[in-house]
Amino acid sequence: MNIGSKIKQARNDSGLTQERAAELIGVSRQTVSNWENEKSYPDIVSVIKMSDIYNVSLDKLLKEDSNMNGNGYIDYLEDSTNVVKSRNRLSKIILLGVFLLIWAAAQIVFWFTAEPTRAGGVAVLSLWILLSVTAFVISLLSAKMNLFGKIKWALPAFFGFMFMLVPFSAFGFSGTQAVHTFRWPDFPMLPVGALISLAGTAIGALISKKTR
Repeated sequence: MNIGSKIKQARNDSGLTQERAAELIGVSRQTVSNWENEKSYPDIVSVIKMSDIYNVSLDKLLKEDSNMNGNGYIDYLEDSTNVVKSRNRLSKIILLGVFLLIWAAAQIVFWFTAEPTRAGGVAVLSLWILLSVTAFVISLLSAKMNLFGKIKWALPAFFGFMFMLVPFSAFGFSGTQAVHTFRWPDFPMLPVGALISLAGTAIGALISKKTR
């Protein structure tokens, strides 16, 4: 029995239509049809989802009969896994890169607009609004896409650290230069940034769990 037939049989045994299966897997009905007719192959993530949805083991779903050579599909899965890993790596770089760019931009904006009558407003806009929303969204997306695996729960520590450095780099550094006295980073900001990121991570993880 070929891969397409096995996928189709597993779906039929579970009592699901192609439309319902596609909805649960997160693809189009045509994609499911193409898999079952072997016009295309599912990637490893979709195979795992089918295993859960159809309530069939991966071994039973993918193991070939002795009369059939399954090396072609196994090779495809390996290649697909490498593609997924590469995309995940790129997504990590993009998401963290976006935050670091915004973080740096917030400091630059402050330095160029740090007049006594405007500094407070700039600080609120850059830290409490822009960086808070960015940290929350990036944490949510990272957890939803499961980019970091279990390490995602370390993201709040990273964002907390970056939040702690904002007042220091904006206010503390300039003050240190003016009075030649070292000022410590604003440690109370660490739990603030961590809690914002933790909320995004928790929501993203919950969404990911519900869509599996």
